Amino acid sequence: MLGSTSSMLVDEQMVPENSVQQIQLLASTNDGYGGVRVEIKNPMDSNVFGDLLRASISQWRQKGTKGVWIKLPIEHANLIEAAVKEGFRYHHAEPDYLMLVYWIPKTAHTLPANASHRVGIGAFVINSKREVLVVQENSGSFKGTGVWKLPTGVVNEGEDICTAAIREVEEETGIKTEFVEILAFR
Repeated sequence: MLGSTSSMLVDEQMVPENSVQQIQLLASTNDGYGGVRVEIKNPMDSNVFGDLLRASISQWRQKGTKGVWIKLPIEHANLIEAAVKEGFRYHHAEPDYLMLVYWIPKTAHTLPANASHRVGIGAFVINSKREVLVVQENSGSFKGTGVWKLPTGVVNEGEDICTAAIREVEEETGIKTEFVEILAFR
């Protein structure tokens, strides 16, 4: 990757007859969950941005990227329409930027909703032999660290916390559980 402070990078790709074609892409960083983050820092024509975005999405799709997050500072609001035309939707806005998201796979997206607050769960699962269920993360900050932990997750909007605990354990382990009680609430 070239120029981490730039909004673009150049990717070389092989084309027929062993020639090399340079394709400009948007600079991005991995988000730790199989997606990428793009932060637009420099002024750009919206048509140029649209072309870069299409090329980047194509490249990310080939690489198996899932979600794309674009942080668009207010001074680059001229790029919003181009992103929306490519399928991006608003995720949230702050006084000085807009966050846009796009889900690449042809599956239901797993991008979290914008949070006014977030409720997380940690499930303490114990069997009749008094063995405690622990897991290792497949994504996120603990991925590949070898750390064993309780199954955790986020309660979906409108979801009951008890239902969320059961769902998260089954999603992470395939094990069906029964909710007994809340041990702690903070």
